[in-house]
Amino acid sequence: MIGTAIVRKINGTEIELELELELETDVDVTSKVNTTSPYTKQPPAPLPLTLIIALPRPKMIKRILQTCATMGVKDIIFLNSYRVEKSYWQTPLLQEDKIQEQLLLGLEQGKDTLLPKVTLEKRFKPFVEDRLPALCKTSIGLIAHPHSELPCPTHVTQHTTLVIGPEGGFIPYEVDKIQSAGCQGITLGQRILRVETAIPVLLGKLF
Repeated sequence: MIGTAIVRKINGTEIELELELELETDVDVTSKVNTTSPYTKQPPAPLPLTLIIALPRPKMIKRILQTCATMGVKDIIFLNSYRVEKSYWQTPLLQEDKIQEQLLLGLEQGKDTLLPKVTLEKRFKPFVEDRLPALCKTSIGLIAHPHSELPCPTHVTQHTTLVIGPEGGFIPYEVDKIQSAGCQGITLGQRILRVETAIPVLLGKLF
């Protein structure tokens, strides 16, 4: 009996596999079986971070999800904003199975096994008025903004809530709302970075 296995889900100490077995008989017989097995190797320590990202262009979603999973981000929130086109929310890449596919690729790269949680927040104002203040009460709240004066902090050990805007940045109203919720503006310098570039740079500096 021979076969192949596909990893369908990794969650903490368990790994879910889809096995495809071929029986060695006169008649070709193929059977698919789903099974869950214990996974004892300890994953790398996760980053103490809740990462909030204004929903990027669909073609960037794959890369961003993989990068976040590889670097140990376990709590990802995609947020709506004025400069996020409505059509972005309709992309098939935001379907649960598509998101999980990219996260698994990132976990494989980082030799990690703990699947990140991804939340979709399609309404900006309710999120920043209701959920964001609660997050900032139990963490360091930061918003990456090129016009801020405070340099990005380093060697952070406390749990952090980091907000990153869309291409073109948050509009002033959104920046004010996010800062009012408890996030302090930080900058990476004079250069304007794309979101997919800013994320690993920020995480590398912060942690």
